[in-house]
Amino acid sequence: MAVSIYKINKGVNKSIEFKGLKAQYIWYLGGGVIALMILFAGMYLIGINQWICITIISVLGVFLVMKIYAMSSKYGEYGMMKMLARKSLPNSLRCRGREDFIQ
Repeated sequence: MAVSIYKINKGVNKSIEFKGLKAQYIWYLGGGVIALMILFAGMYLIGINQWICITIISVLGVFLVMKIYAMSSKYGEYGMMKMLARKSLPNSLRCRGREDFIQ
């Protein structure tokens, strides 16, 4: 029996990285896999043919993995949070009087 050893932490005070996935993207991938398993069970219980279920879940799983890896490489550890924060900032501030500055 072969023993598999996976290196998870890269060092002290550095983010977790596993097989190229950084930080929160590991959790996103895990949640996506669990959602696909629940979707498979639901489709199977409804009565859809098992091979059709496997095909649909396989295609969605490949798309999920590709998308998560693309997001991990594009945004990095904190990039997606910074991008979402940047979208919530207004383009400009308008001050039509001095009342805001005088107390």
